Amino acid sequence: MGTISLPVRCDRAAAEALWPELVGAVGNAPIEIDGSSVEHVGQAVLQLLVSARRSGGGARIDASPALLQAAVLTGLQSELFEEGDA
Repeated sequence: MGTISLPVRCDRAAAEALWPELVGAVGNAPIEIDGSSVEHVGQAVLQLLVSARRSGGGARIDASPALLQAAVLTGLQSELFEEGDA
């Protein structure tokens, strides 16, 4: 599986669109998620990212400053990122 790219605006509609792609990518190897262009992220996408990290082979997330800030503000930084990621 290649990299899954997150859109600039990660709202509920984006979460609904990303769900099938993430489900299809779950396997034994980690999913690569490119969140480097994210400028806005909502709770629904954060929940999907937590689920992706906990599923199958897990996920490695490349975060934009906005995505990292949202993770910090919601207390999910350690849940979403390995030390040295983002």
